[in-house]
Amino acid sequence: MSRNPSSGPPPRRIEHDSLGPVQVPADALWGAQTQRAIDNFPISGQRLPARFIHVLGLIKAVAAQANAELGLLPRGLARSIRAAALAVHRGEHDEQFPVDVFQTGSGTSTHLNANEVIARLATRAGGREVHPNDHVNLGQSSNDTIPTAIHVAAALALTQELVPALRHLRSVIDARARALRGEVKTGRTHLMDAMPLRFDQELSAWSQQVANAQARLDASMPRLLRLAQGGTAVGTGINAHPDFAALFAQHLSRRTGLRFVSSPNAFESLASQDTASEVSGHLRVLAGAMMKIANDLRWMNSGPLAGLGEIELPALQPGSSIMPGKVNPVIPEAVCMVAARVYGNDATIALAAQSGSFQLNTMLPLIAHDLLQSIALLGQAARLLADRAIEGFTVKSAHIAQTLARNPVLITAANAALGYAKGAAIAKRAYREGRSVLEVAGEDTDLPAQELARLLDPLALTRGGLAGRPARKRRTRTRR
Repeated sequence: MSRNPSSGPPPRRIEHDSLGPVQVPADALWGAQTQRAIDNFPISGQRLPARFIHVLGLIKAVAAQANAELGLLPRGLARSIRAAALAVHRGEHDEQFPVDVFQTGSGTSTHLNANEVIARLATRAGGREVHPNDHVNLGQSSNDTIPTAIHVAAALALTQELVPALRHLRSVIDARARALRGEVKTGRTHLMDAMPLRFDQELSAWSQQVANAQARLDASMPRLLRLAQGGTAVGTGINAHPDFAALFAQHLSRRTGLRFVSSPNAFESLASQDTASEVSGHLRVLAGAMMKIANDLRWMNSGPLAGLGEIELPALQPGSSIMPGKVNPVIPEAVCMVAARVYGNDATIALAAQSGSFQLNTMLPLIAHDLLQSIALLGQAARLLADRAIEGFTVKSAHIAQTLARNPVLITAANAALGYAKGAAIAKRAYREGRSVLEVAGEDTDLPAQELARLLDPLALTRGGLAGRPARKRRTRTRR
């Protein structure tokens, strides 16, 4: 329900922190420390991704469980904190996390926001005062919790969103490749006509690029699964139980299904964000691969009359406000814009990741935001590229066959029989006269028509090897 402007400002309540009293909206679950951050950072209006907030809730629930088992937190309080934290984890209170991405570099403001919201929810539910610092934040610091949240959120986003999307994209590419195995087309290098290849061969390159991208991401997972939690302020683990880090990782692994472990060097995990930078770099390579695929589709679809006109992408929407009947390759274009954003995010993350001074990186919220955005964008774009572009395009076989027959570069296959110079002369004449290379070669050489047809058969040329020369039999050695 919207408020009547004449009714005055919304009601406020007074909260206190170590700096003194603060006015907070009466219905807000957060407290004084969050409100100070809201007032101090009215910069972009961008919040940290919901997945990051949900992971913070999960971290707080697991920490309460570990601290209870270690005898540091009364079990009743721990149950109340876990229930409240899991509600945050489920996304039931996303509107209670309004702090801007551009805030204190350690992410302390968002961390305090989580502590305050969970403490208030736990207090209401349990009827006993739960303190955001003494109870919800027991044995923790922003300096180990926020790096932990970055790793956990990225690992979950990769395994639950992006990697399944890449598998789907590759399966669609492979299915189309199998269906188009018999379709031969003109290859292109430098955007100029080159030797022929089959559609399945062209698409196999796309599939391999996607597979390689997934392999790179898989290779980074062991480092992403190492958690800073337990290092507390500077990596020494001050104010945390010696067994807290290992127990925390154990319980988090059970809840997520991923094998999280305590970092072997908490000092490195607090001071650097090298793993986030590594993952971002792999995402940038993936973005480049997806842009390449998208641009190939755009080129093949170009026309329909004055372009290559090899395929026709699904018509998804009118393409012009002034030109009737125009249809544009909107999905590949959207994918290219996603790739551009990921490239920008990677540049930001690379700069942010090297902004560690001594024991702490101080651009953690920005890293979290851009890394998770890149993962989410690429996951969505991969599925759109598969389902609304690759799966539904049709091949213009007649047009492809016509242009392929006139491709003067086919004479390359006769190099062994004619020599390069003779082949070049035939190619130039065929192009100049607008005739097929087979026809011109028949006039300018002594090779029989049947032999020329065999040498210049486009489908046969896609199998590679030395055209015009029989394969040499491999000699087998007999042991004596």
